[in-house]
Amino acid sequence: MPRRRPGALRAARDLEPHRIASWQRDLPPIDRLSRTTSALVRNAEAARPGYHVHPGSVRTNLARYRAFLRLPGEKLRLPTSGCLSCPGCQYDDIAYVRDALQDALMLLPLPARTELRRLLDTLDTRFRRRTIPDRWSSRTDWLGESLPWWHRRVYTDVRGAE
Repeated sequence: MPRRRPGALRAARDLEPHRIASWQRDLPPIDRLSRTTSALVRNAEAARPGYHVHPGSVRTNLARYRAFLRLPGEKLRLPTSGCLSCPGCQYDDIAYVRDALQDALMLLPLPARTELRRLLDTLDTRFRRRTIPDRWSSRTDWLGESLPWWHRRVYTDVRGAE
């Protein structure tokens, strides 16, 4: 008897309907997401909390990201955080807010991931248009791997020495 490939098994698992309690569907949706996706986001936040992901983090970080993009001016510079080691202060840096949204995105099942990805693509387009790329930035994490594109934008002060 032929067996199913692992990729086919994962795809079938991602397409299964996810259990959402009725009370979760009655909660107000997260900004510009459907009620079902909002409930799935809440489930993922509660089921697998992590460094950037905890209950309510997606709602809060989407609001921070939108607030930054609503700032006046044609071109924006990213604000720096007072101290990046502080769990609360690091989110003053919009690049870390975007990291948190990316981490939450990876925890979601496929349909919810697609909807949140669409929303983030719209916000990222505005972010790219309103910020200035830093051509000389070679930002890496502590393992030496290159950071995502949203970290390689011009900041309000020089951070290249980090």
